[in-house]
Amino acid sequence: MTYDRKALARNSTVVVKVGSRTLTHASGKINLRMMEKLVRELADLKNQGYQVILVTSGAVAAGIGRLGLESKPQTIPEKQAVAAVGQGLLIQMYEKLFSEYGLVIAQVLLTRDDFNDRKRYLNSRNTLQALLEYGAIPVINENDTVAVEEIEFGDNDTLSALVASLLDADLLVLLTDIGGLYTANPKLDPQAQLIGKVEQITPEIKKLAGGSDEMLATGGMITKLMAAEIAVNSGVPMIIADGKEPHVLQRLLEGENIGTYFCAREKSLESRKRWIAYGQIPHGKLIIDEGAAHAVLYEGKSLLPSGILAVYGSFEQGETVAIEDQEGKEIARGLVNYNSRELRQIKGLHTEEAAGLLQRACGEAVHRNNMVVNN
Repeated sequence: MTYDRKALARNSTVVVKVGSRTLTHASGKINLRMMEKLVRELADLKNQGYQVILVTSGAVAAGIGRLGLESKPQTIPEKQAVAAVGQGLLIQMYEKLFSEYGLVIAQVLLTRDDFNDRKRYLNSRNTLQALLEYGAIPVINENDTVAVEEIEFGDNDTLSALVASLLDADLLVLLTDIGGLYTANPKLDPQAQLIGKVEQITPEIKKLAGGSDEMLATGGMITKLMAAEIAVNSGVPMIIADGKEPHVLQRLLEGENIGTYFCAREKSLESRKRWIAYGQIPHGKLIIDEGAAHAVLYEGKSLLPSGILAVYGSFEQGETVAIEDQEGKEIARGLVNYNSRELRQIKGLHTEEAAGLLQRACGEAVHRNNMVVNN
């Protein structure tokens, strides 16, 4: 199937993510040829007037190579230690290569907490925007050295999508070792066909993605589809393409049909609701009855305490919770107006009853303005 993609204007903001499998050899050592190719292409785009942000994997892989390890570390402390060694090597290489083209880079290390906290979220955006105004190229990675299991992204696909959403980017490109999304695993099935365009990420599309068994890779195609959901719902189109393709970035930005193109939604989430939907990790969940689920999904209503059947987790007022129907399907996320202890007391009660129990005026458990519904 052929179709026309639009070429991006030269002042567009482009987020490019490159994975470990593209940047490193199987041994864990840096693939200098691929890194030089990537930097040359990014530098050329920058010189043409594009705003360029690089989200790079490879710190753990580089650390494995420098330390002479035979496999990827499994425990958090080992991963942090190897990343601390590798990140220095990685940014040193980028600094050297970009400086050959007269370009300045800025190292930015992020954790999930930087997106979970609203103030830090906005500060991250302001910093990245200031760097772009200075003409620097932000080189972003997850801060593996301090990340722990509860706050790590787990993959830079998600991180790159969050960055693209944060900056209202014009395009997100994921460079990997595969040509895009296929009807089957092309490494196992020679009959697999490349899907050139995805207009909507349906359950059928998700079934096409498998896991990752690569030693140096954290994610796989499934994490790329998760990243695509974040990007397209934020109004950012996304492309998965093979990083080894000659001049791949220039060709993509000129509108050439390479890889798999994910169309952005015309009605994207506004900035604050993106943060509610994707920036935060839910601190708990609310199970709601059929009537409340219908009101939330189809009538644009807030969630009242009377519709809540069960409360799970420990959370404070103003934190994010997942809202699930009785079948366990997440239908929305939102900021709660009560903490978990209070909601357990007033679940199932009408507002007058809830007010009497808590000895104060009571309203919505989650207001519609602080809720993002999964359509």
